[in-house]
Amino acid sequence: MGRKKTPGLYKRGEYWHVDKQIFGKRICESTETDSLEEAEKYLANRIEGLRQVAVYGVRPKRIFREAATKFLQENQHKKSIQSDAEQLEILDKYIGDLPLEAVHIGALQLFIADKKKIGRKNKTINFGLQIVRHILNLAASEWIDDNNLTWLNNAPKIKLLPVNDARKPYPLNWEEQERLFNMLPAHLRRMALFAVNTGCRDQEICSLRWEWEMKIPELNTSVFIIPGTNVKNGEDRLVVLNKVALSVIDEIRGQNSEYVFTYSDKPLTRMLSSAWIRARKRIGLHVRVHDLKHTFGRRLRAAGVSFEDRQDLLGHKAGRITTHYSAAEIGNLITAANKVCEAKQGIGNSTLTLLRCTNAGSNPEKINLGQVYDGAN
Repeated sequence: MGRKKTPGLYKRGEYWHVDKQIFGKRICESTETDSLEEAEKYLANRIEGLRQVAVYGVRPKRIFREAATKFLQENQHKKSIQSDAEQLEILDKYIGDLPLEAVHIGALQLFIADKKKIGRKNKTINFGLQIVRHILNLAASEWIDDNNLTWLNNAPKIKLLPVNDARKPYPLNWEEQERLFNMLPAHLRRMALFAVNTGCRDQEICSLRWEWEMKIPELNTSVFIIPGTNVKNGEDRLVVLNKVALSVIDEIRGQNSEYVFTYSDKPLTRMLSSAWIRARKRIGLHVRVHDLKHTFGRRLRAAGVSFEDRQDLLGHKAGRITTHYSAAEIGNLITAANKVCEAKQGIGNSTLTLLRCTNAGSNPEKINLGQVYDGAN
């Protein structure tokens, strides 16, 4: 006759599970083992850990995975929760099983090294380091257990990497824009043309909905108000349509009842697709989607548009209410945005010369930006 198992253990499926009242607290969890001997050791360790807490006030041991799970459960409202979850899934391979007090910058060195091996920039790696730092800070300051103890005694310093290896913005000249746009499929070409004439970000364009369009009868035009939940800085975003952007909107109006920009009648999640990557390879330029926003900003500045108007047109956080405008104010912004359309004519406008250093220490290369292709075709 086999020996008796420890009370509080039962087998469900492949693994042994715990269901036991310990020091006034009910524990229901899997031991993650099919061995009775290992399950009994697991239960004995859990009992001892809870005894240390109940009798001596010792802080219970928790691994980083527990803290990451709590963070995700508490922050479902965050706009970035999906990207946070993706980062934590990657980080779990490196620090998921470590006790919270063992998670520090030293424990993250393999994560950093592996990311650098595959060419990730420091700014990208810092996203992962920042979320680890934030979770450890919460564990040391806000997360309190039943014994009135924080999850972690002190949060270690997680120093971020220097971002001097970050790629600088690359505003396109007009000839480069024409070459790139001619290589894009029609749906991406329209989105890119809209981006370079409104300064909208990738996600703002992909999520753009018809219900956000507001008619301005006094001006015989319309604008879009993107809710702050869909904007990086969290503020409602006014999107002013110049002549070219308006022509793009009119061209696709009625194609989909919900989303402005679609492909095969479905919204896109991002503009940086395989088609975009193929197009930039063909022209020999590593153009990012965000470079279109920089291009719009550069052209506004070259056209003499004021700093305040550039802030509003680019959707920058300005510390003031930026979606309460009169028709006259919107008219002024439309006039300012149209200056980038007029600049392509090259008549009565000063030529912008952009200085780009081709190599460190070499003489700057002068590039004429006075002939940027901005047509809708």
